[in-house]
Amino acid sequence: MKRIGVLTSGGDAPGMNAAIRSVVRSASAHKLEVYGIFRGYSGLINEELKPLDRRSVSNIINRGGTILKTARCPEFFSEDGQKRAVETLKKYEIDGLVILGGNGTYHGGMALARKWGVPCIGVPCTIDNDINGTDETIGADSAVNTAMEAIDKIRDTATSMERIFVVEVMGRDSGYICLQVALGSGAEEALIPEGQFDFHSMCHEIVEGNIRGKISWIIIVAEGVGSAGDIAGRITAMTDLETRVVVLGHVQRGGSPSARDRILASRLGSEAVNLLVQGHAGKAVGVTSDNLNEVDLETAVSKKEFKTAGLYRLLKLLT
Repeated sequence: MKRIGVLTSGGDAPGMNAAIRSVVRSASAHKLEVYGIFRGYSGLINEELKPLDRRSVSNIINRGGTILKTARCPEFFSEDGQKRAVETLKKYEIDGLVILGGNGTYHGGMALARKWGVPCIGVPCTIDNDINGTDETIGADSAVNTAMEAIDKIRDTATSMERIFVVEVMGRDSGYICLQVALGSGAEEALIPEGQFDFHSMCHEIVEGNIRGKISWIIIVAEGVGSAGDIAGRITAMTDLETRVVVLGHVQRGGSPSARDRILASRLGSEAVNLLVQGHAGKAVGVTSDNLNEVDLETAVSKKEFKTAGLYRLLKLLT
């Protein structure tokens, strides 16, 4: 192996730049050339590539987003799209790929590895923490901290104005961010896709609390549960208390990555290069119990079981 490529695909996550830096500098230590592929699989199809050296990745460890840009590419999942991508790899004599992203990115890597024999190693970069084979994904810690900081500020006005605030966080299929944020911010309730909550019981608790003199509530809702606006309307209708809505949205993806994410990205990016050098393919790197490990990409994209019951019980115990 003499030359590798690195790309970021799908939704961006804080820490992607730290991972790119780690891949490039670790490859340099192995005397490998590195090509950065811009805009994910779309850039691979359209030949948007650029050589990267150690200096190319200076001063990016602290930056959010990705210097390689990112995009979703439905075209890549067609036979013609994959063929054009493989032709690009052959043209630039790229012997292996490090792919940074989540489930969609990994499925792309599986296609390249299975059908076209391209050695691919996945690095888990997604704020949803929904990749198997790793306790944490790059970006999840930063996203939780960003949301929590915003909610700390919302609580100030919720208390001052004596209101209920429904705060929507990201999490279409997983309550990971929602529960972490709710616990960390001392919220009164977390509404998650896994369905631990009881809406009517929650409204009854609000009314009972108000009778006892409680003046404000913070309710965190994962986007996969439903519209925060609709939920707020239902709460007002059932409690007769003023309810406001805040949708944090893509602010959770941005900003400087946390120290935890920078360190995780540095470890996993370097390990991905090590695996390529050792001849591995179709794998994903991760950390479990603080130890580096690898799993097949197929395993990595299978549905991850996030154990919500214990955390939810703790949340209710502490409110």
